[in-house]
Amino acid sequence: MTEVSKDYPGAQAFVPKGASIADLARAARGCQGCELHRPATQTVFGSGQPSSRIVFVGEQPGDVEDRRGEPFVGPAGRLLDRALADAGIDREQAYVTNAVKHFRFTGTPGKRRIHQKPDASHMAACRPWLDAELAQLAPEVVVALGATAAAVLIGPAFRVTRQRGQLMPWDGPSGAEDAGVHSGWIVATIHPSAVLRTEGEGRDAAFAGLVSDLKVAAAALAG
Repeated sequence: MTEVSKDYPGAQAFVPKGASIADLARAARGCQGCELHRPATQTVFGSGQPSSRIVFVGEQPGDVEDRRGEPFVGPAGRLLDRALADAGIDREQAYVTNAVKHFRFTGTPGKRRIHQKPDASHMAACRPWLDAELAQLAPEVVVALGATAAAVLIGPAFRVTRQRGQLMPWDGPSGAEDAGVHSGWIVATIHPSAVLRTEGEGRDAAFAGLVSDLKVAAAALAG
């Protein structure tokens, strides 16, 4: 993955070693690992039970999440809740987070802010937070929501449009002591926001596809 900008140290300088999820969340509030911390309202860390067997990883917080400080609580989050319910997954028993913890946007703060996809440098800078979360959670199943999360967790060559819904062995977070040893499963699917962007009758089909992919993850948990 692209190296962190020379002007910023990356998140590794802010991640306490061996910290619990709660301690990681507190430490992340002061992260200045990349320039995204400056315009964003706050760090949006992961949320859920530390004992969760399944983790969902999205791209980055959106406008609502940036203001509230919680992941997946905006329109995409509400759609994800519906999809999880249809797939038989209890969100209350899941952990949700993002590959990048600060909202990247265009526009004027305080007015309309338009989502802007994070660069590879932002993904690289923020990767230590995600690795620390996954190392502490040690989930049985990880679900990558969208292309950015899939690129971070699986690799840049992975294409969600062609390889979604496949149950694949997961070797754990990068840098972990047991990295490279099969420790769980990973499934990639589209981001819920992609469903919201689909117009007309195609939206129902897009939603059904998301649910179908999530059912693969549910089956892995049940198996």
